[in-house]
Amino acid sequence: MNTRVLQGRMLTAAGWLDGELHLDDNGRIAAIDGRLAGAGEPARYLLPGFIDLHVHGGGGVDIMEAGHAANHVARTHARFGTTSLLATTMTAPRAELVHVLTALGKVAQERAAGSARILGVHLEGPYINPGKLGAQPDDAVAAVMDEIDYYRSLAPLKVLTLASEIAGHHEVIRSLSADGIRVQLGHTLGSYEEGVAALQEGASGFTHLFNAMTALHHREPGMVGAALAHAEYAELIPDLLHVHPGAMHAALRAIPRLYCVTDSTAAAGMPDGEYKLGSHTVTKCMGGVRLADGTLAGSTLTMDQALRNLVQIGLPLAQASNRLSLYPADYLGVADRGRLETGAWGDVVVMDKDLFVQHVYVEGECLEPDA
Repeated sequence: MNTRVLQGRMLTAAGWLDGELHLDDNGRIAAIDGRLAGAGEPARYLLPGFIDLHVHGGGGVDIMEAGHAANHVARTHARFGTTSLLATTMTAPRAELVHVLTALGKVAQERAAGSARILGVHLEGPYINPGKLGAQPDDAVAAVMDEIDYYRSLAPLKVLTLASEIAGHHEVIRSLSADGIRVQLGHTLGSYEEGVAALQEGASGFTHLFNAMTALHHREPGMVGAALAHAEYAELIPDLLHVHPGAMHAALRAIPRLYCVTDSTAAAGMPDGEYKLGSHTVTKCMGGVRLADGTLAGSTLTMDQALRNLVQIGLPLAQASNRLSLYPADYLGVADRGRLETGAWGDVVVMDKDLFVQHVYVEGECLEPDA
């Protein structure tokens, strides 16, 4: 069997090792040879490929454009170290969701060359609270299992965001969680008590924690309070616009396996200007993406910048990496991604000492980060 050898400081289950990582011709990690890392600064790092569970777009293209839009988005994010992702939909009428999910079901069957692996779909809406849309279009509806089952027949549904306070949604939480679907609470006006009850029914996470949900108050803890007090997992957007670093630290301390997402839009990897986000037109300027009324509308974040932001606010590199790779993999129950170990997929991000991407390997395929 032929192998390729990558050299550098590697983040493994045994900690940081200086040495070599061997990739076999099937795209798996064949072996790791190294010694405990020394005190000096390495020339480069080998990190597990980033796993982004909330991606709306990138490279000027929106997931809701259907067709091969998802492949373009996956190629764009692979340049920045994302080796697998969930294509994330917007709230939309049923006919539009059927069209998009049909396309996503096809592109998820096989990874396109030069792109990240599309692991499946994150259905963000339409089962959200119309009073807490954020940047979601005004097409929210109550969930019906027959409809969700039809959507599941079209594409591999991995994560679903809903507002648990809407009548009938607890039954949906129980049914989906029993089938291994990760149900997240988001775009919600639910109380602390309603959040706790949803967790007890099987909900497993929170969508872009702090954003588009009831806030923490010491006499009304809200959905944020339910997450901080009880969650094992939640997603957070570390672009330093959606959440203040102090709030990020509070969540990082409270939620053991908090993981980070980009919530990226078509504007990611693109210059300032106007872009599509579902049925909305959004504007990228001053590092963010907003609706005409100023509402934050997703982000321009890429996962390599997310890593640098986490390190900037004080996280050790290993912990920052885990929150971009290991924890999202574990959340989905994916045991052969998000880690550098023998037998895992050869998803590797090679970064320089300043944490800028040099090379990306997806299932053993070497991509050019600036292609």
